[in-house]
Amino acid sequence: MTSYKVEQVPSPLNVLGEGPHWCIERQSLYYNDIYGGTIHRYDYAQNVTYTAKIDGYPVIGFIIPVKNSHTEFIIGTDRKLTLIDWDGVSEKASFVRTVGEVEFDKLDNRFNDAKVDPKGRFYGGTMRLEEKGDIFEMRLGTFYRYDAKKKEFVCLKKSIGVSNGLCWNEKKNLLYYIDSCDLDVKEYHVDENGDISKERVVIDFCINGERPKFVPDGMTIDSEGFLYVATFGGHTVYKVDPSSGKIVLEIKLPAEQVTSAAFGGPNLDILFVTTAAKEFKSPQPPPAGALFKVTGLGVKGTPMYSVDLS
Repeated sequence: MTSYKVEQVPSPLNVLGEGPHWCIERQSLYYNDIYGGTIHRYDYAQNVTYTAKIDGYPVIGFIIPVKNSHTEFIIGTDRKLTLIDWDGVSEKASFVRTVGEVEFDKLDNRFNDAKVDPKGRFYGGTMRLEEKGDIFEMRLGTFYRYDAKKKEFVCLKKSIGVSNGLCWNEKKNLLYYIDSCDLDVKEYHVDENGDISKERVVIDFCINGERPKFVPDGMTIDSEGFLYVATFGGHTVYKVDPSSGKIVLEIKLPAEQVTSAAFGGPNLDILFVTTAAKEFKSPQPPPAGALFKVTGLGVKGTPMYSVDLS
């Protein structure tokens, strides 16, 4: 039986903490508060979290470092990929340029979760704004890959409810993806161009056709290929064996709204977990919204990659 330890990391309490990205070069965890409109850098060596805002951007879907740059990042702003400059310490980051935009005809959509594959390619998707109604009512989102050479978005999957967690098994050329409204995790084969095929449901969280009390949210993967699925409303990160679809470990957190997870630390053996304090319902009591670290899992994660915009 795995014995793990959960600790709160020195950090602000987020409205909707999301998007943890461990940067090996900086030995730091970057993440964001979607509706707090902030970006964060947790410096592992200092055990300190730095926070910044970007003028004019009250909603930030994700933050991802840019390859071959120490201060540039892309963030999700509405339906745009936005390039910013941040030294990782200052309380203000600055707009550089708009990288690309999607869905000019869907003004009520926004980018949600996004990540980068081992080849530096951006993958991310959209969803309808939560304030516009029940997220299960409409499927107006799309899952995209960004082609940096052609400077265009490639549609990978339409009719998405809430585009969410994604991670790769690089050895097997597999992508794992969550549309939260499907209440499952799906697996895809990834070809040389980065396009996906051979959809397979890895795990369905419905029980006898009934919705669970949570929705699957963000996700990461360890070096052995096991998935770690955050549950919004479930207090838990589930460790899932994708070959069998079985839950092999339940990692319990002292916050109900668990949003995402990423492996980090000098040995990639610490699971960092983001949470939310509020999302269009009554505020959750502290430590909801905190960043947590889970140690003692006895596994290592896989490297996360910076986006290649060249």
